[in-house]
Amino acid sequence: MPWSNQNGGGWKSGGGGPWGQGPQGGPGQQPDLEELLKRSQDKLKQAMPGGGGSGFIWVIIALVLGGFWIYQSVYQVDTEEQAVVLRFGELNRTEGPGLHIIPWPLETVEKLKVQVENQLSNDRALSGNEASLMLAGDQNLVDIRYTVLWKISDPQQYLFKVREPERLVSVVAESVMRDVVGRTPAEQIRTSGREAAQEEAQELIQKTLDTYNAGILIRAVRMEKADPPPRVVDAFEEVQRAEQNQNKFIREAERFRNKRLGQARGEAAKILEDAKAYKAKVTTEAEGEAKRFISVYEEYSKAKDVTRKRLFLETLENVLSRSNKVIIEQGSGGSGVVPYLPLPEIAKGNARRRGGQ
Repeated sequence: MPWSNQNGGGWKSGGGGPWGQGPQGGPGQQPDLEELLKRSQDKLKQAMPGGGGSGFIWVIIALVLGGFWIYQSVYQVDTEEQAVVLRFGELNRTEGPGLHIIPWPLETVEKLKVQVENQLSNDRALSGNEASLMLAGDQNLVDIRYTVLWKISDPQQYLFKVREPERLVSVVAESVMRDVVGRTPAEQIRTSGREAAQEEAQELIQKTLDTYNAGILIRAVRMEKADPPPRVVDAFEEVQRAEQNQNKFIREAERFRNKRLGQARGEAAKILEDAKAYKAKVTTEAEGEAKRFISVYEEYSKAKDVTRKRLFLETLENVLSRSNKVIIEQGSGGSGVVPYLPLPEIAKGNARRRGGQ
């Protein structure tokens, strides 16, 4: 006999289990969930042709399978993507952006983002090793941080020619960068040669990937950092400061040299001009003396006695004018030495005294 109590909470006769029958209870009782499901199933069977049964189950299965087939067969390709359709796992065709349908499972689809630019970096903070340290051409270590920008150029080759395209790009990029840096001095990599190294690396990476038919286009190679290793940064900065001081002293020496060179050139030009002027003066005087001599000779040839006497007198006048003169009176009645009064000198001295007063 089912158990019951006065509160109506136990088993009831004719009930559907320990929770009671449910729908036939009085106020405050909740409907039985199993009873509701059973009634709904009965109504659905009555609505189906033939009263339901096993046919209903097959219809549900068919609807589920049809929905799953549609879900697998219809696909959307975005504007930045390209779809590669495989028939029995073999390449069949490619599809552009839009809504498409395929007979799944005979055909499957691989969608690739061909318009998206991918980025690959060798940042040591991400890789967790010292892969960024490279040996330069002058046997110095350089901490290289670079980024490779690439995109898919051929979806077919990208899917079928290489197994791990991204890893291939990473390995080829590192190999090429080590080759380029190994042939370039460290100072050139850090300064003026960085752009040329980037262009050379991009060209070599692209050629290498083309030999593998990877279907990848290298858009750019950016060398973001080219510094000495962290452990020698302080020493390197000290060397840089010494080089800067050296360059400063060299520039100061060059300025002093240019200044002295300009002064020397000016003095040399002045001496040269003075020499030219002296040359012209001496030449002119010599030519004048020569013309004077020629004129005197011409006069002499015309009247030799007169010219000889005139030359004698002029020479005597020139000599006596610059010497002390003593006059001696000759004869028995002479007084001997006659005092000579330098009248021109006396006149000049009187004139100076009058001017001073």
